[in-house]
This record gives sequence, structure tokens and C-alpha cells, in this order.
Amino acid sequence: MAEARIRRGGTARLSSAKGRATKGGRGRALKRRSWVDQLIEYLPVSEATLQRMASWTIVAIVGGLVIAIAIFMGLPGMARQQAADIAARAGFEVEKVEVRGVERMDELPVYNIALGQVDRSMLSLDLPRVRDEMLKLGWVKDARISRRLPDTLVVDIVERDPVAVWQHEGQLHLIDVQGVVLQSVSAGAMPDLPLVVGPNANLQTAGLNKLMENAPALKPMLAGATWVGNRRWDLRFQSGETLSLPEGDKDSASALVNFARMDGVNRLLGRGIVKFDMRDPDRFVLRLPQGRVEEKPTDAAAAETAKAPAANMPADGEEG
Repeated sequence: MAEARIRRGGTARLSSAKGRATKGGRGRALKRRSWVDQLIEYLPVSEATLQRMASWTIVAIVGGLVIAIAIFMGLPGMARQQAADIAARAGFEVEKVEVRGVERMDELPVYNIALGQVDRSMLSLDLPRVRDEMLKLGWVKDARISRRLPDTLVVDIVERDPVAVWQHEGQLHLIDVQGVVLQSVSAGAMPDLPLVVGPNANLQTAGLNKLMENAPALKPMLAGATWVGNRRWDLRFQSGETLSLPEGDKDSASALVNFARMDGVNRLLGRGIVKFDMRDPDRFVLRLPQGRVEEKPTDAAAAETAKAPAANMPADGEEG
């Protein structure tokens, strides 16, 4: 029995010593902590939070890899196509086309583009591409393409406004203020719009409109204009006269204002004069029907024009 007690006691003492050794070992392990452990202690988050953050980071990396692989293999496109097919079978496919805003232009080109989308799923419609196709039509200034569930494609057209007819190389074209060609027209179906003549005259239409704003009283009388030498205008009035203006926006506007003033005082138009030439700011040249030319100072020209005889004679050619 004594031996047993001694054995138990010895065992107890050995266990105690081992415990002390273990505690001492733990103490020494804490002293050997790395700089990473020390840095973690200073972070304002708990160890559990750090573990959760690390877990979510791993999940995000794995998820990103999965998505990248799916994109590489074309799975999103397949999923979209499958969704589009399901929507079409459920009745969400293009069966109707509604076109709005078309007043002057031919509707057929618009419908030809829109009807190409018929029987397609509403989810698979490429609206930007349809809009780009619409904008290629000369008359279309803008287009808005939209879906109206469950089965209608809606096309809203904003048309360009025709402001003149452009004559070039024997052809007549309807144009807008920016010179965009809208459509061809025949001589027998000419609209009541000014006729602009000459190479690149269509691109000068905006400048012509701005020029005529300086003389609003003459604007309704304008029958057409010729863009001469890619540098200046010859204006043709409904009463048959031609007015040659100088080069440059400022000089041509000044000459037109001066002419409008003289016409308002002395009625230059409709008196049988064939041509007025104001290219030289110091001279005002009148070409009379008989071929005679009168040259007067600009300030005195208005008084002299009252003496010009009237006759129906063709105007002389352009002098450049």
C-alpha cells in the first residue's frame, strides 16, 4: 500500500512537473511570436472578423475565376439566348411594328428596316443597331427605337426639314439646311423652295439662310442662288433680276443690306433691270435689258435706277 501511495504520489508529482514544464513552454512560445502576429494584435478587428474576411476573399477569388471561365466558354451568351427563346415562347416576340413621325418621307425604307426584327424575341432586339440603320436614311434626323410589351417594336422618327432644291450636274435634289441630300426630285415636281446651283452649293445653304436674315424683306422674293467659284453668291429674285454679291460673309451681308435699303426707297426690283453688280463696294453696276451698262457710285445709284427702261430681255451671262 505504501508503494502504491508512493507511486501515485510520484505520478502526481511528475504530472505537476510536466504541467509546469508545459506552462513554461507556452510562455516561451508567446515570446517567440512573429511580427505578423504582433501586427494582427494592433488591428482594430477581432481574430474572428479577420477569419471571415479571409474566407470571403477566397470565395470572391474562386467566384471570379468561375465567371471568367464561363465567359471564355460563351456560357452567358448561351444563357441569354436561352432566356430569349423562353420569352419568345411565352409570347414576348415582335409581331407588330409601329412607326411615328413620318410626314414627308417614304415610309417603306423605315418599315423595311423595322420588319427585319419581326419574329425575334423582345429580349434579343438590338435597339442601337436598328437606330443606326434608321439614321442612314437621308430624311431621318433622329430616331428613337423602343419596345412595347408584349409584342410591339415602336419607331419614332424625327424628319429633316427641306429648305432648298440643289441643282448639280443636271440633277435636282431636295436638301435640308445642313446640305444633307434628302431625295431626288423631278423638274416637273419642283417644290416651292429656292433653287441653289453650283458645286458644293448644298453645303453653303446654312450660310445663305444666315445671309438672307440680314434682309428679311427680300427673303420671300428670293427664287434661287448660284454659288460662284466656291466663294460668293449670285442671288436670283422672282421678278427676274440677279444680284451679284462680293466675297466674304461681312462684305456680302453689308452689300445685301444696302441693296435692300435702296429697293425699299426706289423699288429696284420689278423695273426691268437685268442685273445688279455690287462686287465692288465703291461701285453699283446696273445691266440694262438693251445690253447697256450704267455704273454709278453706290450712294447715288438708287436715284439713277428710276431712269432705267423696262423690257423683257434675257440677262447677260455670269462674269465671274
